[in-house]
Amino acid sequence: MAWFTLILAGLLETFGVTMINQLSVKKSWRTVILLIAGFGLSLALLSYSLQSIPMGTGYAIWTGIGVVGGAIIGMICYGESKDWKRIVFIAMVLFSAIGLKLVT
Repeated sequence: MAWFTLILAGLLETFGVTMINQLSVKKSWRTVILLIAGFGLSLALLSYSLQSIPMGTGYAIWTGIGVVGGAIIGMICYGESKDWKRIVFIAMVLFSAIGLKLVT
């Protein structure tokens, strides 16, 4: 259950980052509320998952999901570069997070 909540926390972090970008595009109270809710739920779920998962591993995976998710959302929705080198480094972050799970 802790791993599921950690992954969900990472996805909510990605959502929060997306709302930050959306706020820079169009300022609205709805976006601010979604931003606060996304990050708030993300931190609450991270806190819950760290009761069972070692802090270093949990935090690395949480931030890794946020980094990879933010980069992918940026490429798909906001026209950011899809250069193969960028994709290789994004994959390295993802594989590093998976490696941490395997050795924990």
